[in-house]
Amino acid sequence: MKGRVLIVAGSDSGGGAGIQADIKAVTAMDGFAATAITALTAQNTLGVHGVVPVAPDFIARQIEVVLSDIGADAIKTGMLHSAEVVETVAATLRLGAAGVPVVIDPVMVAKGGHRLLLGEAEAAVRDVLLPMAALVTPNLPEAEVLAGFAVRDEAGMRRAAERLMALGARGVLMKGGHLEGDRVVDLVFADGRVERFESARVASRHTHGTGCTLASATAAGIAQGIGLVDAVARARDYVRRAIETAPGFGAGHGPLNHAVTLSR
Repeated sequence: MKGRVLIVAGSDSGGGAGIQADIKAVTAMDGFAATAITALTAQNTLGVHGVVPVAPDFIARQIEVVLSDIGADAIKTGMLHSAEVVETVAATLRLGAAGVPVVIDPVMVAKGGHRLLLGEAEAAVRDVLLPMAALVTPNLPEAEVLAGFAVRDEAGMRRAAERLMALGARGVLMKGGHLEGDRVVDLVFADGRVERFESARVASRHTHGTGCTLASATAAGIAQGIGLVDAVARARDYVRRAIETAPGFGAGHGPLNHAVTLSR
């Protein structure tokens, strides 16, 4: 059940997040992953130890040549480190991928709360990229940046999602993992309705790359023609199992088991 997903994001040399996680997740969903790499990182489970950005014109070239030959049934974007990159990616997709659904993982704020983008890049994601989104998948700190107010509970998640849709996103997956408690609630806003997912929190330090993985697995479902809510449900199940069966690598926040299989 293939489905072509073009992923525009940075590389993680540790293999747990970024392009590496994206490719693994799409492949696990029986999709086909192509990539446009926005940056190289020297990274492991303990953190990022160096970044080399890719020139915006070469990012655009990667997108153009993939779309003109292989094509795409869905696009997934990850970390776009500058306003220039955001604007270049948006312009290139408008020209070469009109009508192709775009899943945006905003990748603005790290798990520890550290801002990953400059203010001008955050504004570009909100003003330029968000209106292109078939689905945007923020964690709560990222939702706060995009919506412009604090999100501290499920009611706040709902208000933030409504704000993001008012800014142009057609669908929102509001991830509630940053809230306290032994239950995790995620909300999907799409097609005029809200779907609520709740599950027990998995106690594990091996959660590096969960956001990248969830967004890419969802993009694979969309590329395969699965409805948005069902695509999120399948991706969520996959991520949960990948955390539960994580290989335990590294001394810090370890990677998931991206090779875990779901019955189809």
